[in-house]
Amino acid sequence: MVDQPARFAWYELLTTDVAAASAFYGKVVGWGAKDASTPGLAYTLLNAGDVPGPRMLVSGPPLGITGGHCDNNLLPFEYHATEDGVADGIEQVQHKVREVIKYGADLIKVCATGGVLSKGDDPNASQYTLEEMKAIVTDAHRLGRKVAAHAHGAQGVIWASEAGVDSVEHGHLMNDEAIAVLKKNGTYLVPTLYLMDWQRAHGAQANLPAFLKAKMELVSSVGKQNVQKAIKAGVKIGMGTDAAVYPHGLNAHELEVYVQLGMTPLGAIQSATINDADLLGWKDKIGALEVGKWADIIAVDGDPLHDITVLQRVKFVMKGGQVVKNDYAK
Repeated sequence: MVDQPARFAWYELLTTDVAAASAFYGKVVGWGAKDASTPGLAYTLLNAGDVPGPRMLVSGPPLGITGGHCDNNLLPFEYHATEDGVADGIEQVQHKVREVIKYGADLIKVCATGGVLSKGDDPNASQYTLEEMKAIVTDAHRLGRKVAAHAHGAQGVIWASEAGVDSVEHGHLMNDEAIAVLKKNGTYLVPTLYLMDWQRAHGAQANLPAFLKAKMELVSSVGKQNVQKAIKAGVKIGMGTDAAVYPHGLNAHELEVYVQLGMTPLGAIQSATINDADLLGWKDKIGALEVGKWADIIAVDGDPLHDITVLQRVKFVMKGGQVVKNDYAK
């Protein structure tokens, strides 16, 4: 029995740890991102233990303004089409938070600024107002859900953090003021930086139109420098990928970028383990090898504290005490 309705077409995946991501991306999450039913089916079967795969926390449709980054379908006016998460004004966003929770959302995703792979919006421009985002966060937290905010530009990052979101995804166009606000409020930043390297190497294959290429070049030109400032300022970092902007399964490349920007290898590993566990609200279950927590373990050839790239070549995976990958036995 599927507990996610067909109208929930988009799901935001948050991985719980490197182990689950290393073993299963591409096997389950690649079942068809725009097929309205399969993500819900995957979620249900995974949680029931009927199929192997990563643990998932899902948001359902991300909340966004009319015509914004999360309401981009390229259909003409005559269709009067909007995405499932569109809501404008305080009353509408409150209703939408409650609606997506009704249909099984584990967390709330909100588009606080324009995006890159969407037409007609500006990644620098804020979308929801501060008051609307405060209403979203207040209802979500009251109902026991975390809030993740897509935000590139400085104003959107600032408003999202001041509204009380738990994490800001991207932050590529933020300024020093935005970084200071993230630090002050203890908001996690999930930088999603490897996508820039992957797009440079493989973007031609995607055959993106010129207006999307221009926006990708904009965020790529300054994104790493801005995140590097945030790392140096002591902003809390959680590892995330933004897949499937690039293929699932390349998660550990993100950690290599963090180290290139000055994070210690241990700090990079912690961003994907204890930090992400805290961000997801699962620090009592995952993120460390401790009595009472799920036994999620990976093994690699080499020492990631000396070469972080060995995490890109995982040889052994245990999820919840069950071995699900063992190249050493071959």
